[in-house]
Amino acid sequence: MRRIDLNVDLGEGADEDARLITLATSVNIACGGHAGDAATIRAALALAKRHGVAAGAHPGFEDPEHFGRRALDLPPPVVEAMVARQLILFREIAGESGLPVSHVKPHGALYHLADTDPSMARAVVAAIVRHCPGAAVTVPPQGALEAEARGAGLRVIREGFADRRYGADGRLVSRDVEGAVIDDAEEAANQALELADEVDTLCVHGDGSEAVGVLSAVRTALRSRGWTIAAPGH
Repeated sequence: MRRIDLNVDLGEGADEDARLITLATSVNIACGGHAGDAATIRAALALAKRHGVAAGAHPGFEDPEHFGRRALDLPPPVVEAMVARQLILFREIAGESGLPVSHVKPHGALYHLADTDPSMARAVVAAIVRHCPGAAVTVPPQGALEAEARGAGLRVIREGFADRRYGADGRLVSRDVEGAVIDDAEEAANQALELADEVDTLCVHGDGSEAVGVLSAVRTALRSRGWTIAAPGH
């Protein structure tokens, strides 16, 4: 049986969280860095519990002005402490909600930096090991973050993106490049089908202008090709 997870970001201030969660099998919840606060975490966790989806933490650079999509020049110990603050907050609220922290997925610039810079990957992984040791780590395939997470004995979830274009090097095209984001539902669905055999989870960004339509098309396309849509380990 072929299984694939569909993940989406929640608690980032977008308007479609309640619709997106009905199409996803796992969610990454902003935990006070690039977006979100205790109230939005609670609301997103309540949605996750109601719909039975896996709930993970989505820590990012503490730079809401740029939505965590600008890399900050911070030393690894500062990055580790920053991620730890967000994980502690998320873990405490998840515990109040009776939900486990299923996974941790760094957000935006932190995700990409940890993929390419081993010192940043070590900082992120160290925070996860200390504060959410039972959580998996959502990673770009074959990068520094995957290597560090595996080296620390953490389970990894390899991720592809249905709504982002890839360059010839296999990495995501920068959002600064025109056309880097795929808003066309059919194109995103086709890309999801191409990626599905290579990854464990596929992401559609919750803040995309066509996120609901794109995620719905991706889900329909995968199921039509015989994929079972389910969170990792479920």
